[in-house]
Amino acid sequence: MRFLTAKRRHRAARPALLVLALLLMGALYAAVAPAARVSADTGNSQQVAEGKALFQVTCSSCHGMNGEGTSQGPSLVGVGAAAANFQVSTGRMPMANPGAQAPRKQNTYTDEEIAALAAFVASLGPGPAIPTEDQYSGEGLSPDELAKGGELFRTNCSACHNFEGAGGALPNGKYAPSLVGVSGQRIWEAMRTGPQQMPVFSSGALPDEDVRAIVGYLDTLHAQPSSGIAFGGLGPVAEGLFAWIIGIGGICLIAVWIAAKGARAR
Repeated sequence: MRFLTAKRRHRAARPALLVLALLLMGALYAAVAPAARVSADTGNSQQVAEGKALFQVTCSSCHGMNGEGTSQGPSLVGVGAAAANFQVSTGRMPMANPGAQAPRKQNTYTDEEIAALAAFVASLGPGPAIPTEDQYSGEGLSPDELAKGGELFRTNCSACHNFEGAGGALPNGKYAPSLVGVSGQRIWEAMRTGPQQMPVFSSGALPDEDVRAIVGYLDTLHAQPSSGIAFGGLGPVAEGLFAWIIGIGGICLIAVWIAAKGARAR
């Protein structure tokens, strides 16, 4: 009997030791991990709280009290701080009146309020963060990199924004805004977040060095003085059509005038 009792105790000892070890590991993790998390969040939690309070006053009527979305506006979970920074800093949000597209207008928020709103939106779910200057700056690029930026822009962007980035009309009352004078940060944020009808260009499709090349190309293009009549930068086909209409049309009018004058002289 003693032998059996000892054997049973010996078999039960192993699971007991395993449970004890798990408890010790859990206690150790609870003691260490929360402390690290709190220390990393010390400078951000207050900003998130301020952003949430401002969001619930100015944005919740369309996006819900916690950014979950409503019938009036989409969910903001996972859009990231870059999306909030882009929409608010360009004055597109809050949107005063519903329409086909939110227009760019004067921003009414301070930099601190925009940063707080962006921090709150970022806390709702993982998404693109506000970029640093080295991610979007087009300064210091070589001629080859600028040429690559032009090729990338014409391939991916000119269909909507036209060859010079002057903007253009889209179906259903929407439009691609002009990129003249738009900062590299705004271009980066728009490409990464896809505002409204614009597609999202992820870092896998266009890495930051390609975005920098596009920004550098646009900065160089818009800094050049326009020679002659640009026709809005519609491209060689449209400009050639205008030239043909004006040139051939003018010649036809002159020919008709000469013929009419000769007929009167007779």
